[in-house]
Amino acid sequence: MNASLKNYINQYSDSSPLILFRIGFGVLMCYSLIRFWLKGWIETLYVNPSFHFSYYGFEWVKPIDEYTYLIFILCFISSFFVAIGYRYKLSIILFFLSFTYIEMMDKTTYLNHYYFISILSFIMIFLPANVGYSLDSFFNKKYYLKIPRWNIDIIKILIAIVYLYSGVAKMNSDWLFQAMPLKIWLTSKYDLPIIGESLMQKNWVHYFMSWGGMIYDLTIPFLLIEKRTRILGFALVVFFHVFTAVLFPIGMFPYIMIFSSLIFFNQRFHKKTLKYLEQLLISIKPNLDLEKTKIINNSKTKFEKIKLSVVTVFLIVQLLFPLRYFLYPGELFWHEQGYRFSWRVMLMDKVGYTTFKIKEKRSGDTFMVNNENFLTPFQEKQMSFQPDFILEFAHYLGDKFSDEFNEVEVYAESFVALNGRPSQRFIDPEVNLYAEVESFKNKTWVLPLNDEIKGF
Repeated sequence: MNASLKNYINQYSDSSPLILFRIGFGVLMCYSLIRFWLKGWIETLYVNPSFHFSYYGFEWVKPIDEYTYLIFILCFISSFFVAIGYRYKLSIILFFLSFTYIEMMDKTTYLNHYYFISILSFIMIFLPANVGYSLDSFFNKKYYLKIPRWNIDIIKILIAIVYLYSGVAKMNSDWLFQAMPLKIWLTSKYDLPIIGESLMQKNWVHYFMSWGGMIYDLTIPFLLIEKRTRILGFALVVFFHVFTAVLFPIGMFPYIMIFSSLIFFNQRFHKKTLKYLEQLLISIKPNLDLEKTKIINNSKTKFEKIKLSVVTVFLIVQLLFPLRYFLYPGELFWHEQGYRFSWRVMLMDKVGYTTFKIKEKRSGDTFMVNNENFLTPFQEKQMSFQPDFILEFAHYLGDKFSDEFNEVEVYAESFVALNGRPSQRFIDPEVNLYAEVESFKNKTWVLPLNDEIKGF
């Protein structure tokens, strides 16, 4: 092993950043799940629909009718236990499994920050985030002041990956030279107070925000890492994410990224924050005994090398997985093969219209399907411009109508517009989609885009 690498692995760091991260992460997840429940999204997205779009290879992950609420309850309880540090290892494992299951129940709900939470919670399984300010620490009378440095750095690296890949993805001709799709979205914000009519309609604002967004993503990890620019970096994080939260309905993502950036601050900041939380608890419950047995530099376990190996392999996968789109010919924004899970955040505006024709092979009779009989409006919107959605729904229709007829074929009439371009035919109308099989192979039945988007 390289001497410098070995030296790094043996370095220790104050545990307070990881402890505070655990508390904040748990609290944010609790709030997110309560918010999701109160808005009625469990019912509208998972319980009511009769059909759900699945991820390839995970077709068995489905909502379980009314019992779906139990999955959310389990996720909430485990996130609360993570926040208070009670049976942390079991709690974070249950949170990872339940949250990821929720994320995969229906592909129409895919969001980048759902994926970020899943991989972050997986990483946290291998981190000793309960070494202090936790019920585990309280009951064991042990508070580890030091933990291996990589336990904190791994979170920083994961955050940097999100920003850097997002920034590189913005280096394309649509984003930089056409200000697309921001030009479409910002001009629709005319009803915003003060800035709606005065700024959001200006062409230079669209370009300024496009270039500014790319530069922000590419530089913010370095600004946060460097001590001299950290305050500036954090100020930019807060401004950028609050501003995007005002402009776009992107849920909890801005607040998750604002909180996550605090991990870059030094131990003094985290110690002061934890001390404030401690005093707050004491003021609420004056008789609370917070005395701990402090053990320094003793948090490394015999499984440390195994944990580091697993986390390293996982990190390498996260670095390589977003690059899989290079394996497919054609325009990524059009065919979307390799688009998800690659930190391509808000890069395209696609509008589609897709209907399906069922053909009975023996008689040759055909009829059109009313999508509304099977899909919710949100599902139909997502299906209309995403090839794997279209294929999956075509198979669902084929299976359904095969019960009425002996043999059927399914054809799609599909037209899609991308980033303000004129609508064009999306799916080859001569291809029987019911005979096509989902796989990692190139979807040749997706017609090519009549244009070229240059960039990464």
